[in-house]
Amino acid sequence: MHWIVLVGAFFIFWFLALQIVMPIGVKTPHEAGDSVVAGTDPGAPYKPNLGLKALIATGVAVVLWCILYALILLHVLDL
Repeated sequence: MHWIVLVGAFFIFWFLALQIVMPIGVKTPHEAGDSVVAGTDPGAPYKPNLGLKALIATGVAVVLWCILYALILLHVLDL
């Protein structure tokens, strides 16, 4: 197994997990009870918590990558 394949698999897992986590808990300023600032899009997220979502995506990607690596070591998958 070439290490580039494993690194690429991790980034694919991370990006997929990030795309799944991004819309969770997103509220607009109107839904949050705050006023919309002039010049901003009314549908823009209010406190999107991107750092937390990136950490969650990293954790999910690590778990999925470990499962993939275990399947490769057990010869269930042959890449």
